[in-house]
Amino acid sequence: MKERILIVDDAAFMRMMVKDILTKNGYEIAGEAENGHDAVKLYEEQQPDLVTMDITMPEKDGITALKEIRESYPEAKVIMCSAMGQQAMVVDAIQAGAKDFIVKPFQADRVIEAIEKALN
Repeated sequence: MKERILIVDDAAFMRMMVKDILTKNGYEIAGEAENGHDAVKLYEEQQPDLVTMDITMPEKDGITALKEIRESYPEAKVIMCSAMGQQAMVVDAIQAGAKDFIVKPFQADRVIEAIEKALN
């Protein structure tokens, strides 16, 4: 069975990049969201196996969305995505329950490594 992954990023280009990496590696896309508000709603609807979540987004940032998802679904697996220079936010994300983080620009092998680690 293919694992289903929810992709959350405010940049359509970044979502497309992640989607491309995941589909080429046999993962199914459970959905896409462009902000934390939509991410929480989609998580509840889709119950994906894993979420890739951008940290900096409009309406609701990724760390707030991560906390809300994990409040309702403590077993939720979320990998945070951040640009360089956001180390403090990455620490906050890990403390809030993120399984890992990947740095933009994405390297396909690092994305897959983080996802496989989080799922197992």
